[in-house]
Amino acid sequence: MRLRRMEGGLLNLPGIYIHVPFCSAKCPYCDFYSLVGREKTDAYCAAVTDELKTLRRVGPLADGLKDRDISTVYFGGGTPSFVGAENLSRLLRAVKENYVLLPGAEITVECNPSSSLVPGFFETLAAAGFNRVSLGMQSAVGAERKKLGRRATAADVETAVKACQQAGITDISLDIMLGVPEQTESSLLSSLDFALSLGVTHLSAYLLSIEEGTFFDKKRDALNLPEEDAVCDMYLSLCGYLKNNGFRHYEISNFCLPGHEARHNTAYWRDEEYLGVGPAAHSYLNGRRFYFPRDLDAFISGMPPVDDGPGGGWEEAVMLALRLDTGISLQEIKEIFAVAPSPSLPAILQQYQSAGLLTFDGDRLTLTERGFLVSNTLIGEIIDVITP
Repeated sequence: MRLRRMEGGLLNLPGIYIHVPFCSAKCPYCDFYSLVGREKTDAYCAAVTDELKTLRRVGPLADGLKDRDISTVYFGGGTPSFVGAENLSRLLRAVKENYVLLPGAEITVECNPSSSLVPGFFETLAAAGFNRVSLGMQSAVGAERKKLGRRATAADVETAVKACQQAGITDISLDIMLGVPEQTESSLLSSLDFALSLGVTHLSAYLLSIEEGTFFDKKRDALNLPEEDAVCDMYLSLCGYLKNNGFRHYEISNFCLPGHEARHNTAYWRDEEYLGVGPAAHSYLNGRRFYFPRDLDAFISGMPPVDDGPGGGWEEAVMLALRLDTGISLQEIKEIFAVAPSPSLPAILQQYQSAGLLTFDGDRLTLTERGFLVSNTLIGEIIDVITP
């Protein structure tokens, strides 16, 4: 991202995201593009491989990409592990054959614990070059997992983590959800205890959002969700617990042991470039944002992506950077984008700083954990008083 250089002085190296839209079942809260079953997996893999090789769908939007070093590769979904380690290895091989990956590039795959328990699964991934795994745990409490439609048990999560570690992949992230039906602060802490006992290096903690059209949306009144204030307390409790256990809260929803930030996702928040391949995958390259429609058949048939307009403006940069614990420098914003704060900005920031929602040293502005809870409102107001 333009506001902060990556380690080693490297700036704006692109990543590659591959969307794998297959799942064994649709979770009741999920709004991501996914299809139940493995039908058309072969056709999908062939289409992704073709696009990585030829860029025929993306066309001139990706000019120059193959001449640049690739810093990260991320397989998301859906449930990438559902299509098997051999298919994932095949797709990663297509990346390696057609792009220049930096030595030590981060290569991540999202996995469901139950679909990754096939003997040799993680060994195959490690041999192919995957070096980071994100496991969808959501909760270690059986009743909560059942409400969330998660088929695997906490024991399956533990088995998957250990199998991953034994295969030599030790950079492991677990997803945890807050505000799920019948959750309490005590049950959340028990999930955190369980997660840390496994020796994982990263946790992503997401507040449950009821998305339109999902099963949870249709059953909203019967879900027995925690009150909003209780969920806020859970979030702050989680932040304190993880900090006390050596985790850095480096982004609104993400925590890691030192040196284990999710480099691919951090590049998004730094407004750096990436190519997205697969149905529903988004991209940002050469100053343009574009995406493939949420339609597997359309992607397989060769439909080009939809142009989503220019990217990289100052509002976008501020919005993304304020998700990070490093925040923004007003001086850098001024120098890079030729914009300057309104005269009213210091007074507004002082007001929010007094309320414990942000810190401001006269130049660098960062949100606190309480500020993260109301980040949409805060970021909107800050953008409103930074004027061209």
